[in-house]
Amino acid sequence: MKYLQNSSTDPHYNMAFDEFCLEHLKADEPVFYLWQNRPSVIIGLNQSAYAEVNLPYLQEKGIVLARRVTGGGAVYHDLQNLNYTITGRIRDLETDYPAYVETMARALRSLGVPAELSGRNDILVDGRKCSGYAKRMSKDRLMIHGTLMYDVDIDTLTKALAVPGSKLSAAGISSVRSRVANLKEYLPQFPTIQAFQDALQALLAGDDEEIRLTEDQLAQIEADAAGKFRTWEWNYGHSPAASFQIRQKFPCGTVEAAFSLRNGCIDRLRFSGDFLGNLPPDTIESALQDCRYTREDILSVLQAVKVDECFDALTREELTDFLLGG
Repeated sequence: MKYLQNSSTDPHYNMAFDEFCLEHLKADEPVFYLWQNRPSVIIGLNQSAYAEVNLPYLQEKGIVLARRVTGGGAVYHDLQNLNYTITGRIRDLETDYPAYVETMARALRSLGVPAELSGRNDILVDGRKCSGYAKRMSKDRLMIHGTLMYDVDIDTLTKALAVPGSKLSAAGISSVRSRVANLKEYLPQFPTIQAFQDALQALLAGDDEEIRLTEDQLAQIEADAAGKFRTWEWNYGHSPAASFQIRQKFPCGTVEAAFSLRNGCIDRLRFSGDFLGNLPPDTIESALQDCRYTREDILSVLQAVKVDECFDALTREELTDFLLGG
């Protein structure tokens, strides 16, 4: 199979690379490329960033959030995870899509991994997930892309995708949590991920040639990354409506907040509880209407209201952390 090279580990650039190859790469036969991301969580097109991801943990650890152009659930990437993309013209979706997926499962079996396709969108090994994949069509073209967990940090993966327990419900497509397995334990002949990538690259490419993108095409990918895939509007604002309810005990009493988000902004907010304060909290509720659900924006809005008058001795920083589920 013909192939591309993509050495970037920037998640936002790599999402743009995928979309560009799907929509603009002119190749009659399927083309593949293998690639990696630095530590990041990649959410599906239809998911809420706030309901699917432990955002405080991502911020604490410097883990990037990125939204892809395909559906499915949230996944964690690091440099011990290898990603693959296959794209090509659709002649028969019912034939081409399964063939693309089976190509990767067959390649893993050739390397000694007892890989099998699941009924949904996973590749399993001994009943555990080692790869998840997703698809998208654009006009007459089809793309699938997925993960190959070589030696991923499972502890970080678990924490990054563990939504804080106070978040009760959200619209959109929820991730399906699965038991996972790293491929390294099945590939003793490949002691590093680079050795695994080199073997998989050679197996998939065979004698076919590399396709090289032009400087103009690479510049377009970078422009798409900057203008779309790195933006707050795409990664957070694109989130579907979500509703949350949180509760915490402070010196002033127990504070409960029920609120909803729309397009990444606070759409409705109502405080309740047995807390003490000189003023009702409706001024804060009104002030935060349509505010972006980010620490910076909430803090900025709360500068103009008397938080400690509504909640005795509570600072705006404490209220902000509470609203963000921190």
